[in-house]
This record gives sequence, C-alpha cells and structure tokens, in this order.
Amino acid sequence: MTKVITYGTFDLFHEGHYRLLQRAKALGDYLIVGVTTEAYDKARGKLNVVDSLVTRIENVKKTGFADEIIIEESPGQKVNDIRKFHIDLFVIGSDWTGVFDYLKDYCDVVYLERTKNISSTMLREQNSPIQRIGIIGTGRIAARFIPEARLVSGISTQGVYNPHTKSAEAFAQRWEINVYPDLEDFYEAVDAVYIASPHETHYGYIRDALAHGKHVLCEKPMVLKQKQAEELFTYAKEKGLILFEGIKTAYCPGFHKLLGIACSGTIGCIRNVEACFTKLEAQGSRELTDTMYGGSFTELGSYVALPILKIFGREFDELRFDTIHDGNGLDLFTKASFLFPAGIATATCGLGVKSEGRLLVAGTKGYIVAEAPWWKTSYFEVHYEKAEAVEKYSETFLGDGLRYEISDFLALINGSSSSEFKLTRGESVALAGIMERFLQEEGRLGE
Repeated sequence: MTKVITYGTFDLFHEGHYRLLQRAKALGDYLIVGVTTEAYDKARGKLNVVDSLVTRIENVKKTGFADEIIIEESPGQKVNDIRKFHIDLFVIGSDWTGVFDYLKDYCDVVYLERTKNISSTMLREQNSPIQRIGIIGTGRIAARFIPEARLVSGISTQGVYNPHTKSAEAFAQRWEINVYPDLEDFYEAVDAVYIASPHETHYGYIRDALAHGKHVLCEKPMVLKQKQAEELFTYAKEKGLILFEGIKTAYCPGFHKLLGIACSGTIGCIRNVEACFTKLEAQGSRELTDTMYGGSFTELGSYVALPILKIFGREFDELRFDTIHDGNGLDLFTKASFLFPAGIATATCGLGVKSEGRLLVAGTKGYIVAEAPWWKTSYFEVHYEKAEAVEKYSETFLGDGLRYEISDFLALINGSSSSEFKLTRGESVALAGIMERFLQEEGRLGE
C-alpha cells in the first residue's frame, strides 16, 4: 500500500482544493489530509481565514478522497506525521516548490501544478466570497504580490496582463497563472485588478478597470495629479466599487500601534515629524533613467509623506522641496519640508544618497523613534526627559507586508469599513497633490 499525505488550510473550499486532493489520491492507495488550525495559520502568517476548522474538515471529508483527516497544529509536525503514519509520498501544491525538499530525507516529495482558473460559474454555485484578482504589470512589486496574495484567504490570482506580451508570458509561466494578451479578455476573467504598472499609466488603467466594473488596488503613487485622484474616487463611488491605494506601511500593524501611541497624548502635543527612507538603486534601473517619472520622490515620497499626513493632517501652510539632482536631471535625494499650524515636518528620500532612515515623532513630553526599516514597522521606542525612561514596543511584520493591504482591500470589497481609516480617500488625494506639486516644480509635469 502506498500512503500519501498532504496539508492545507482548505478555507472557502474551491475547485483548486478539490483537484489537489483528487490528484493526491490518484498517486497512492491511502490519502491522509492534514487540515491546519486557526492558531497555526496565524503563526505561519496566513490572514483572513473565514471558515471554522470544523467546516474546513467537513469540506475535505465531502470530497470522498481523504481516507483519514488529521489536524496540523505546529510547523514541526510534518516530519513526525510522516514517521508516525509510515508515509511514502508527501504531496503539496506547486506554490510551495522547494520549500518542503527537506522532507525528501523521510519520503518522496511531489509538487502538483496549481489550478490556474477559479471559474466564475463555480463561485456562483457556491455563493463564495473568493475574489479573482488579475495583475496589470510584471515588475518587481508584481512578483512580490503573488506569494503574499496566496497567504490571504479569499483571493485567487487569476492571471496577468502586460502590453508587452513576452514579459506577461514569462511572468505567467513563472507563477503558474494565466496570461491574457487581450485586455478585454483579462477584464472578463477577473473580479478585481491589482495595478503594478509604471506610475504614468496608473490613471488610465484605473479608469478603464472601474469602467469594466472591477475593484482596483493600485500601487503607490496611485496617480500623479490631485484632480485625477478626486475624479477616480468619485467615479468608483458612483460605480459602487472599491478603489484602494497600496502603500503597505499604511496597513502595517506596527505602524498603527505607533500612530496610536503618538496620538494618545503619551508624548504630549506633537511638534515635529521626521521621516527618512533611502536606498541605493543600481545604475541603469528605471528609477534612475526614466527622466519623466523616475527619481527618489516618485519612488519613495509616498512612504515618507504618509506619517506626516497621518499625524498633522492634510492642511499645511507651506511646503518646500530641496533636491540633489543627477546629471540627467533626476532627483537623487529630496527633502520635503512642511510647515503646519502647530508643527513642522520633513520627508526625506533618496536613491543615490544613503542616509540614516528612521521615523522620529517629537512631542512636548517625549518622542517616538523607529529605526530603519520603519516602513516595515516591527519595533519602536518611546523616550522621555529621563534617559532611563524608555518604553519598547514590538509587533510582527510578516513577509513583504503586502498581505496586510490585500487583506484590507478584500475586507472593503466584502463590505467591512473597519480599515478605511488606515489610508483615507482624502489622504490619498493629498498625497497625489504633493506628488503633483513636486513634479511641477521639477518641470516634469504638464498641465
């Protein structure tokens, strides 16, 4: 007898789950299925699990493929299960290719190709809240999005579109998703769109996706002009759709803990905010060669302006930009200085100059400091007049952090407004206005 084992959450049970179990069963005589507990899913970074453990076990049982169902509660359990049940073959989806190679010391390991299509017919029949999302763009951030999306229950990455078809085909092959050479076919196959294309194309793609009745999650900066942001949010509201700007820091649990403490009065009245984010880009990169839409501020400005707007609000009295330019005219290092009625702030970013990247929030009773990478806030300190009086705070930051914004995007689609405060429409509009002002002063943005 050949004994096979596989594991999974099996939340919102769908066609992909069914096919995985069907193929796993076909590889042997006896199939054991491990279903994860809520606590283990949380520990391994999977967000938004909807169904209870009992429901998920029942859905696996209904397929008729599992000869035995066990509970997975800890990361070290797989090795013990393989030994305990005398397993011959460990099977898992190809999303995890390479991750479980260490189990080859105990049994054979097979990675099964994932199901690319989650059909709309199947979803209608199940009345399922699964959202099929399509990606526009195939750059670095798009490649980070897919593994993060797979850790958010209720989202299925359906496919990709890029006007450069060869890039789309290579991306689709790498991530085992569909490629859509035709944009109309792309819209037909998805419920929501993630836009990860070059900055200047965002407005057109957002408008088009909304016109096709699709919810939109767009990478920062969402658009480069304030009126465009206002127009698109109004259009989305008219269509009953969600438009969501993807600044991952805005949805990071640690960042919200920091903001909560800052605004609680613990450090008194806030008088100064300093945010800095710099990195050294490789020569020849788009960020250092696109003389219209590249440069440090378009790349990193949204991050450093975010805590300033969250703490001081959107109404500032003055804004000044000081910039160091490259030979081609692009900004290598930019400092934006804000004057508010009750405080001052600086937002510093760089691609060609490296600086200490930290977030400092100074008040009349003390200050908060989060060292780099504060935009992935996992640790910060609160200091007071007495040097020994230091409060330390920590919070988990999972993976690349995109799963937090994906989870909140999904929550809004499903009717929850509990996360709207994390990045409001007004704040996104204000960020677009700041970006527009910078590009105008740089002479890189027409009317």
